[in-house]
Amino acid sequence: MKKKFLIALMLVGSLTNAQKLKNEKGGLAALKNESSVNVSFNYDNLKLLKENYNEEEYISRRKSDLNEKENGNGDAWVSKWNAAKDGIWEPKFIELLLKTVEDITFKENNLTAKYTLMVDAVWIYPGWDVYMMKQPAKVTTKIKLVETANPSNVIYEVDAIDAPGDQFGSNFSNESRVGEGFAKTAKTLGKKINKEIK
Repeated sequence: MKKKFLIALMLVGSLTNAQKLKNEKGGLAALKNESSVNVSFNYDNLKLLKENYNEEEYISRRKSDLNEKENGNGDAWVSKWNAAKDGIWEPKFIELLLKTVEDITFKENNLTAKYTLMVDAVWIYPGWDVYMMKQPAKVTTKIKLVETANPSNVIYEVDAIDAPGDQFGSNFSNESRVGEGFAKTAKTLGKKINKEIK
């Protein structure tokens, strides 16, 4: 019985590692001779959970829930959430692009680069982890490669759907799990870039 349970867990784990790229337009071959690419992130259109809360609604509800359980926890969590974009999600995304794609430097505020990779966070499910039971985060983004000097000139775009965010062992931080979803998106995109510029 224990063996069947472990096999089932492994199967579920392998299913959650899938990252779907949909609605692709254009291509990434333009990066073939580029040594650096600008990266920008946007959260203006972000929705959260199956209820599709906007970020303000999500923060308000989560803060209230955590403060009800223990006064002050919600306020502490808001600080962690607000710091996660610059401190975890964006660095994870860039780190995995740099690890996956050789010979191209990806960084923010690199406005001298010919192209900009725009990452628009569309939907996030933070997941959960309660000791032996867990649900990975899911991150959906719309990614565009545009000319830095003329962002209306879109070279490539794709919807990166439900990137799984999880780590081996326990991970009780929602923000860290979401960061793994951003990392998975970057790894998938990096592999695609490699394929098109070789």
